[in-house]
Amino acid sequence: MSELPPDPRGQHDPLDSFDEIVATAQTSAASAAGDRDPDLAVIEAGSRTLRTQGGPPRADVPGRPEDPEVDKALREVEGELATRWGETKLEPSVSRISALMDVLGEPQRSYPSIHITGTNGKTSTARMIEALLGAFELRTGRYTSPHVQSITERISLDGAPISAERFVETYHDIKPYVEMVDTSQEYRLSFFEVLTGMAYAAFADAPVDVAVVEVGMGGSWDATNVIDADVAVVTPIALDHTDRLGATTGEIAGEKAGIIKQDATVIMAQQPVDAAQVLLKKAVEVNATVAREGLEFGVLARQVAVGGQLLTLRGLGGEYTEVYLPLHGAHQAHNAAVALAAVEAFFGVGAQRAEPLDAETVRKAFASVASPGRLEVVRRSPTVVLDAAHNPAGARVTAEAVREAFDFSRLIGVVGASGDKNVRGLLEAFEPIFAEVVVTQNSSHRAMDADELAAIAVEVFGEDRVQVEPRLPDALEAAITLAEEEGEFAGGGVLVTGSVITVGEARLLLGRG
Repeated sequence: MSELPPDPRGQHDPLDSFDEIVATAQTSAASAAGDRDPDLAVIEAGSRTLRTQGGPPRADVPGRPEDPEVDKALREVEGELATRWGETKLEPSVSRISALMDVLGEPQRSYPSIHITGTNGKTSTARMIEALLGAFELRTGRYTSPHVQSITERISLDGAPISAERFVETYHDIKPYVEMVDTSQEYRLSFFEVLTGMAYAAFADAPVDVAVVEVGMGGSWDATNVIDADVAVVTPIALDHTDRLGATTGEIAGEKAGIIKQDATVIMAQQPVDAAQVLLKKAVEVNATVAREGLEFGVLARQVAVGGQLLTLRGLGGEYTEVYLPLHGAHQAHNAAVALAAVEAFFGVGAQRAEPLDAETVRKAFASVASPGRLEVVRRSPTVVLDAAHNPAGARVTAEAVREAFDFSRLIGVVGASGDKNVRGLLEAFEPIFAEVVVTQNSSHRAMDADELAAIAVEVFGEDRVQVEPRLPDALEAAITLAEEEGEFAGGGVLVTGSVITVGEARLLLGRG
């Protein structure tokens, strides 16, 4: 493996030093009386205060277990799971997962749930919901997918991924029941179905006060849809997985509406008109209560702050001011509004109770949020940012967030995408912000061949702006070299994107895992 260019500052990285960031913010605020914009100084000072209260965001992405025996046991479990249908091979049905829940004693019925579907923003929204619930002293379980680096990320307890030991133990606990169901069904349980069973069993065993569950794909026939969540969250719907979910956002919404259960509360992000119509119709059919972003709740104001943004949110119970969110982009502000409304609904705000949630607790929760692989800065000089955008809609909001949050004079893209995605649309969304693009491929069998990706990139960017490096380490090295052509003190940067897998592998190569 080729070596990446070293960080010119040696081993010290300001990203690893929270105190240094705070000191910088204090210095900036102190200079506001001089030539600084006073409003900007207030924003920076507010960010510093809230960050101190909430603590630095946790990048909870585990690496391989240090204990060789534990690592061996985890690899054996990963190997057994790999023999099952992968997440892209589906037989639309909940019959197998229902059978597994039955023999396990319906663990998913032992705690209330918040169920999240949509096309983009599900994982970030789930992390925000988890942080809010935890801040209000509830024990949480979170199930999200796919993982960035470690399979154990998918199942979290109390805001952190379960340990490798617990992951292995949970697998072996349910393995006899999985094999029992395998023999009684036409098809064996899939990789995702087994993981879902593990999550629901782990949450019951903990036990948790509430589960925050992200669908894998769709909703109606998704393996997670054996819960009857009191709160159903629908993040923005866009075109993705069109071969399985439908060719229009309205058709896709029909599948995703399957998580809306009788008498539930639906928290609905801003949606395309046809998708909103489908979701509202389903809500009427099951007597669900709907809260819509932009009407019942939303983002009232947002300002760029040091390391994130400062928000004023309108929830179901009132306004929440000076909410610091250490994530970049308007889309994350909207995710925050959705998450807040979901937690308010869970606590009965706007229905059983009129008063809002405690504002200070809300602020502390949001200040602690981290979302690895979502506009995550992992290196400086030059700045390297990771973002898991993998469809055109996600790429567009990422591109807009990069324009807003980073002052790059020259941005180099590293793109490795899956072959089943709208790669042309993805590249077209990034074309205005990339000076040049290095196309590559990750280690997944789903990865688009680098030469095939390059052919599309040349059509979008022109031949002189495209470089091909099939190996991801080489692609990162090439992109960093191109960004450094601006000079040490210039504004060159690198954005690695196109796939969660690409981002996860780049994160490991860059020493963040």
